[in-house]
Amino acid sequence: MWALLSSSSSSTFGLSGGAAPGAWLAGFTVCMSLIVSIGAQNAYVLRQAVAGRHVRACVVLCVLVDAVLIGAGVAGMARLLESAPGLGRMLTLGGAIFLLAYGLFAWHRALFGAGAGLRTEGDRTRQGLLGVLGTLAAITLLNPHVYLDTVVLVGSIGARQEGGLKWVFVAGAASASLLWFLMLAFAGRQLQGVFAKPMAWRLLDGLTGTIMLTLSFWLWQGLE
Repeated sequence: MWALLSSSSSSTFGLSGGAAPGAWLAGFTVCMSLIVSIGAQNAYVLRQAVAGRHVRACVVLCVLVDAVLIGAGVAGMARLLESAPGLGRMLTLGGAIFLLAYGLFAWHRALFGAGAGLRTEGDRTRQGLLGVLGTLAAITLLNPHVYLDTVVLVGSIGARQEGGLKWVFVAGAASASLLWFLMLAFAGRQLQGVFAKPMAWRLLDGLTGTIMLTLSFWLWQGLE
């Protein structure tokens, strides 16, 4: 699977032209690797799921935001790459460095973070649907990392797909987003006891760091 991430810009991540399943898998893999991390958005969705408050609406909003931002990134980056071919190499290098830092920070949280379990029992304030979605939108869109992840990093990778495969890539990325948030919603209801423990967050951060560092390595290999 990781061989998808090691090819030249003319055949992104080892995919040949017309390889729709491969383009979908590349989008799915890259997006899933980035989205599985402990951040404010995921913690908020998980907290809503544990409390059973507007969970489906939260999932829909998160997936729509991801799809729109990734699609915008793919469209914009495609035009930029056509006008400046050398930009692709620069973006790949930047992506490798970004993922390296992201992975190291995740490992740092896993190994040294004091952490805190997910707490909902002390929360007596119940927001309505608009309040929940408004808070989630603010948490998501006011975080600069969401633009680095979706528009810049994932968008630049998807822009290197050929023709209509760009949008197959976007569909794969959106599918990863949907799967992740459905899993998060399910986990919130079924694993409340587990996520109340800081160790659960540390284990997930460790897994996230490993995935990020592996992606960084394969992107770096693609530059050689």
